[in-house]
Amino acid sequence: MLNYKRYKKNPILHYPEREWVNKEIEHAPVWCSVDLRDGNQALIDPMVVSEKIEFFQMLVNMGFKEIEIGFPAASQIEYDFLRQLVERKLIPDDVRVQVLSQCREELIDKSFEAIQGIKQTVFHIYNSTSTLQRDVVFHKDKDAIKQIAIDGTRMVRERAKDFPGKIILEYSPESFTGTEPEYALEVCNAVVKEWGATKENPVIINLPATVEMTTPNAYADVIEWMNKHFDNRESIILSVHPHNDRGTGVAATELAMLAGAERVEGTLFGNGERTGNVDLLNVAYNMFSQGINPELEIEHINDIIEVYERCCKIPIHPRHPYAGKLVFTAFSGSHQDAINKGVHAMNERHPDTWEVPYLPIDPADIGREYEPIVRINSQSGKGGVAFVMDTYFGFKLPKGMHKEFADVIQALSEKQGEVSPEQVMQKFREKYLDMKEPIHFRRIRIDDLSGETESEFDTKVTVVYTNHGNEKRFEAVGNGPIDAVQRGLQEELDVRIKVLDYEEHALQGGSNAQAAAYIHMLDANEGRVTYGVGVSSNITRASVRAIFSAINRLGLSGK
Repeated sequence: MLNYKRYKKNPILHYPEREWVNKEIEHAPVWCSVDLRDGNQALIDPMVVSEKIEFFQMLVNMGFKEIEIGFPAASQIEYDFLRQLVERKLIPDDVRVQVLSQCREELIDKSFEAIQGIKQTVFHIYNSTSTLQRDVVFHKDKDAIKQIAIDGTRMVRERAKDFPGKIILEYSPESFTGTEPEYALEVCNAVVKEWGATKENPVIINLPATVEMTTPNAYADVIEWMNKHFDNRESIILSVHPHNDRGTGVAATELAMLAGAERVEGTLFGNGERTGNVDLLNVAYNMFSQGINPELEIEHINDIIEVYERCCKIPIHPRHPYAGKLVFTAFSGSHQDAINKGVHAMNERHPDTWEVPYLPIDPADIGREYEPIVRINSQSGKGGVAFVMDTYFGFKLPKGMHKEFADVIQALSEKQGEVSPEQVMQKFREKYLDMKEPIHFRRIRIDDLSGETESEFDTKVTVVYTNHGNEKRFEAVGNGPIDAVQRGLQEELDVRIKVLDYEEHALQGGSNAQAAAYIHMLDANEGRVTYGVGVSSNITRASVRAIFSAINRLGLSGK
C-alpha cells in the first residue's frame, strides 16, 4: 500500500480577494536566463569555459538582456569565465550580467573583484527564509535570518558606492514557497529599505519556488499578495524563479505573471536542479502561439537545440513542447485526417491567422518543417496515408481510394512498426503503378469518328498489349477513349467490368508535367471493386494505364 499518510498538505494562503484569475498575459516579461549558473550546476558534466562562452553568445543572440553568469566567488572556473567575458569585451552594452553570492563578506568582496570592468551588473544575494531551513539547517530565529539579508544588502550597498559601473541589487528569500508570507514580506521590505531603493534605482525582489510545493494557483495567490503589500512597490521589480518539482513550473510562471510578476528567471528547456527550472522557451512559445510577441529571437529552434545539446550534453525529449522531434507529428488516423484537411483549407482560403487542427502553431514559424508532421504506423488511418501521398509525392488520391490503400499500409505497419514516406510510396508503386502483369498496356491509337459514321460512338481505339508476355491487339469503339478501352477489354478478356469513377490531375508543373489518372473499377461478375492508377505525360495514356492497373488488381487476365 502506498504510504501516502507520511505526507501532509503544505499550508496555503487564504486569499479570496485574488484578482489574477480575471487577467490575461498581454506582453513578455523581462527574461533572465540562469542557464550558466542554476542550469550549469545541475549538469552531470558542467560546461567548460569555452562552452560557457558559446552558450552566453547564443543567449545574447536570442535577445536576453539579463543573463546570470555564475557564482564567481565559489568556483574558479566561473571566475575565469566572467573575466574572459570582460577582457574579450563579449558583454554588449545593453546586456546586464548577473552574479550570485551568499550574504557573506568574503564572497561579496570576491564577486566585486570579478565584476571589475562591467558597465552594469545585477548583484544577486540570497538567504533561505523557510520555516524548515530556519529550524533544521540554520538553527536561527526570524530576526537572525532577517538580519542576514539586511547585512548582505548593506555590504553590497557600501561597495557599490565606489564601483565604477552600475549595480542593481537583486534579493531572493530562498525557499520562499516554504516561508510564511507575512515573514517573507517583512524580510523583503527590510532589504528594500536598507538599499534605499527608489523608482529610479529599484531593487529586484525575486520570489523563487525553490521547491515547488503546491498547485500553481496557490503560488499565484502568494505572489499577488506580496505584490499588493510591499511597502515601497514602485521601487521594486517583482521577479519569480519557479522550479518544476511538481511538473507545473510553466503553469506557475504564467499564473505568477497574471499576479504581477514583471520578470522571470529560468533556463532553456527547463534544465536545472531535480526536475528543473521553468522552461523559458516553453513560456515564450506559449505567448507566441497566442499572438503575443515574446521579445526573444526564437524563430530557429533547431539551431538553439544544437548548441544546447552539445554544451549541456543533455538530449531534448522527443515530446518536449515545441522542440521535441515528435511534437509536430501525428500517428492517430483521425489526427492525420484533420491535419490534412486543415492544411488544404489554409492553402485554399489564405487566412491571416494560422488554424490547423492539432497544430497550435505553424512549425515553419520556428524553423521546423512540414515533412515530419505525419508519420504512419499501425494506428494511422486513411487520412494520414493520403496526406503523405499528397504532401510528399503529389498524388491526390480520390477519397474512395483512401481506405483501400490505407489497408495496404496498415498491413505493412503491423509487421514492421512505423512506415516511412518512402516505404508508403514504394507500396503505392508496387500495388498500383507497377501493376503491369499479367496484362501490360503497350500503346494506343485513337481515331475520332465524329461525323464519319452513323454509329452512336464517336471514338475508335486500337490497343496493343501483352497477356502473359504474348503480344495482342484489339480494336473497339465507344464514347471517348476510356469507354472504348473498357468495351474492348470486356470482349478480349471475356469479363464484365464497369468504370465507376474517374479522376485525374497534374503531378508537377512545366512543359514536362506528368499526369496521374485514377480509375475506380467494378468486376460485375464477382461484385468486387478496386482502383487502378496510371501516370504519363499524356493524360489518355495515363487513363489507359489506370484501367490496366485495375484489371490486374482484380485478377481479370481473361481467357
